Amino acid sequence: MDRPRTLYATVGDAQVAYQVFGQVPPAPTLVQVPGTISQIEERWGGRLHADSLTRLASFSRVISFDPRGSGLSDPLSPDTGAPWESWAEDLRAVLDTVGCEQAAIMAGNDVGPAAILFAAVYPERTSALFLVNTAARYLVADDYPCGVSDDVAAAVIDMFREGWGTEEFAALTLPSMAAEPSYLEWVARYQRSSATPRAAATQLDITIRGDVREALPLIQAPTVVFHGSSARFVPEAMARYLAEHIRGARFVELPRGETFIFSESSPQAYDLIEEVLTGGLQIRESERVFATVMVEDIVGSTDMAVKLGDTRWKGLLDRHYRLAESIVTKLQGRVVKTTGDGVVVVFDSPSRSLRCAEQLRGAIQALGMEARVGIHAGEIERRGDDVAGIGVHIAARVSALAKGNEVLVSGTVRDLVVGSGIEFIERGEHELKGVPGSWRLFAVAS
Repeated sequence: MDRPRTLYATVGDAQVAYQVFGQVPPAPTLVQVPGTISQIEERWGGRLHADSLTRLASFSRVISFDPRGSGLSDPLSPDTGAPWESWAEDLRAVLDTVGCEQAAIMAGNDVGPAAILFAAVYPERTSALFLVNTAARYLVADDYPCGVSDDVAAAVIDMFREGWGTEEFAALTLPSMAAEPSYLEWVARYQRSSATPRAAATQLDITIRGDVREALPLIQAPTVVFHGSSARFVPEAMARYLAEHIRGARFVELPRGETFIFSESSPQAYDLIEEVLTGGLQIRESERVFATVMVEDIVGSTDMAVKLGDTRWKGLLDRHYRLAESIVTKLQGRVVKTTGDGVVVVFDSPSRSLRCAEQLRGAIQALGMEARVGIHAGEIERRGDDVAGIGVHIAARVSALAKGNEVLVSGTVRDLVVGSGIEFIERGEHELKGVPGSWRLFAVAS
């Protein structure tokens, strides 16, 4: 197959490089991203890589792109937010540019958590999900014994920093190809063209410290979890955890322990992908999605209403609501409803919700008032223009615990914005009325 042309989609002030090749609609569309460190033109220089892409193109329209910060795309700007969120923005922008409403996603390695989030946040745009040698969390926890220790994670990050872009590192990560020097030479060159050793190590560090487990039950698309035993940095238990916590997901162990995308001994894997894409499997119909909910209200509103009188208080509240609507809209959120002295807002992006909270807090202070804000990312239920469910309930309870001029978030939000540069102050564990268990809360550092 001839190498496809590289095009560009626009995301804000940045450009994202992408390619489209293979079949044309009504053939299904597959977005193929092996990792956030990639280079879409260099990828065709590796025989097994090119063969893999050609096989996928034989039964689908394939879209491939370099996320911002890698390959042929623009760098990430400091205020972009968490890298996983930027990946989702890049994907949406490419799909919109191509004119594709819905696509299957194949994501491997460090980009797997971002694909999980995308599928949970945008179920209507995700027709299927293929996860390859990836995990929802990497570090060990009391409720996640299959994770690795901090020491092991640090050692792996050092390995990336010291070995990235060398043939020795390529042989370590692809043991099945260790006897093919020419291929290892290409892999090393591909890595160098994708990112510097420091950038690769930084991206891995961000991935290792994240946690998207809460999104797993909300994935509605047919899902296949592939795993090969030669995937040194993803133990099988992590992959099986994915399959066990995504409803209806299928776990597939790759022959010879291959890393799949480089394998020429896994034709059944491609057959399975083709079957899922062309076999008419449907997305489950559900109004449950993963979202970030922000609940904001005015501190001491009753006392202020008495002090100012009804007319002046109503005028002040109206200014507050207009400010909130303007700031939320600018940051691509949606004001769901007002609550008498506050607002309930929904975002696709937790980083944007935090920027919104900071801007809104400052604007309200300028009006001579104090606001408290609570933010949680998790399951919500869409009911027309309204939202309900446990995620909304948790955000409201977190907001009630916030002090004046404080932005308080759940641990889930903190975990999702790893790498965004936003700093937090731990506020300990709390019982949230009507919500099982105890919850770790964090205040956004001013």
